[in-house]
Amino acid sequence: MNILYIEPYYSGSHKKWIDSYQKHSIHTIDILSLPGNKWKWRMHGGAVTLAQQLNNSNKTYDLILCSDFLNLPVFKSLVSKKQQGPFIMYFHENQLSYPWSKQDRDVQRKRDHHYGFINIASALAADHVLFNSQFHLDSFHLEGEKLLKNFPDYNETKTMDTIKKKSQVLYLGMDLEKFDEFKVAAFKNPLIVWNHRWEYDKNPESFFKCMFELKDRGAVFNLAILGESFSTKPSIFDEAKTKLSKEIVHFGYCNDFSQYATWLCKADILPVTNNQDFFGGSIVEAIYCGAFPILPKRLSYPELLPKERHKTHLYEREKELVDMIEDAITNIKKTRKVSLASDFKRFDWKNMNSKYDQLFSTILDQHKN
Repeated sequence: MNILYIEPYYSGSHKKWIDSYQKHSIHTIDILSLPGNKWKWRMHGGAVTLAQQLNNSNKTYDLILCSDFLNLPVFKSLVSKKQQGPFIMYFHENQLSYPWSKQDRDVQRKRDHHYGFINIASALAADHVLFNSQFHLDSFHLEGEKLLKNFPDYNETKTMDTIKKKSQVLYLGMDLEKFDEFKVAAFKNPLIVWNHRWEYDKNPESFFKCMFELKDRGAVFNLAILGESFSTKPSIFDEAKTKLSKEIVHFGYCNDFSQYATWLCKADILPVTNNQDFFGGSIVEAIYCGAFPILPKRLSYPELLPKERHKTHLYEREKELVDMIEDAITNIKKTRKVSLASDFKRFDWKNMNSKYDQLFSTILDQHKN
């Protein structure tokens, strides 16, 4: 089967996901993309540019897979009628249930709803809609109904039921086994790791508040702060760099994969405070590498963890989180013996690629019939 993947925001986790699936799939996958920046303009104008590029290529495909950054109705209206294959939307995230920054100008001007409506219209125009977790699917439909109810008339809230009927979950496939060669000896002190983007939705304020509290309690630990930072970042990172200078052993993005993988394999404890995660790729990577996760009982995390692991690894209140981290530090020998890697191996492409390939073959067959 010849598949075209369309990505207006070809960067970060989106790029990593499709590049690795392209490598593991039995199907032939071409990628039509734009650079991963200026995300709002990509959602508005990307469809026009990408439709022109596809028309100029004179290629046709059996199936077209689209990122959530694509305005699919605009794209379909402009692309050549020769493209008859089914159109599938894959939602890595969405602009309905994603927590917007209070500093965003569109939020301040109360005009931030349009991007969520692009997601709704694109899902409605698709033949099939895929989400990277059940939490993501459910939150999309809940927030979609809320958004449509805000409009004065002809709300068309039933369109969310239409979308739901053609939606399903397809978890993220990941290259996890490439971490295996970087297994290393543990640090002397318990090593806590942060490996998320340095942005407000990952709730670094709560994370570092916990680190400050642990230090005040006399806990002995080291801290590796990984993850990508941007031109503007929450000020708490600079504060933490000063207050935790004796604990921090790494502070900044790892440009080299081997360096990143080595830090994850050294890590003992993964406390997470995120307010947004539709799947949690960085968390899956750290857990696969052996870190002991302490996760909030929200978002996609209860879904990813086996139920028998919930009591040990999920918390509901921040006070619980500090106590759980302190306990993991105090009993570090016991903590280091716990591994959830086997529970998360199911997301490796060796286990996921056949699920993807079979699903797309089934969708194509249904479309032909």
